[in-house]
Amino acid sequence: MKRVLFFCVHNSARSQMAEAWLNQIGGNDFEVESAGLEPGLVKPAVIAVMREVDIDISKKQTQSVFNLFKSGRTFDYVIALCDESNAKRCPAFPGAATLLLWDFPERSKQRQMETEQLPHYRMVRNLIKDRVTNWIAEKP
Repeated sequence: MKRVLFFCVHNSARSQMAEAWLNQIGGNDFEVESAGLEPGLVKPAVIAVMREVDIDISKKQTQSVFNLFKSGRTFDYVIALCDESNAKRCPAFPGAATLLLWDFPERSKQRQMETEQLPHYRMVRNLIKDRVTNWIAEKP
């Protein structure tokens, strides 16, 4: 079983979606977690777009990548779902972790109604699903 950690800045969207997809598609071949550099709250629009594909992440809590590091957790893969400058802020986990960078677009910083966010998160959800599916087929 491969241990995988997905992380992004807030653990509120991209890393949560990636964790959910790998759990669904990868089945029992993976032990998956997600975390953030500066954990926030899972975004309601992200919960909504994942529900559209019958995945419920409404009970998911965010967590800190640094707390996982301090606890001594090990992973086979640590996958950043943010830009390279934020990916470099992640601590180097002990063991043989392979660090991968999967840069997905971040939502615009301007305030938007939830309904205006949905198209963006649908696009990112589908891109992440495709990336997870292809990664499983080619790598682990």
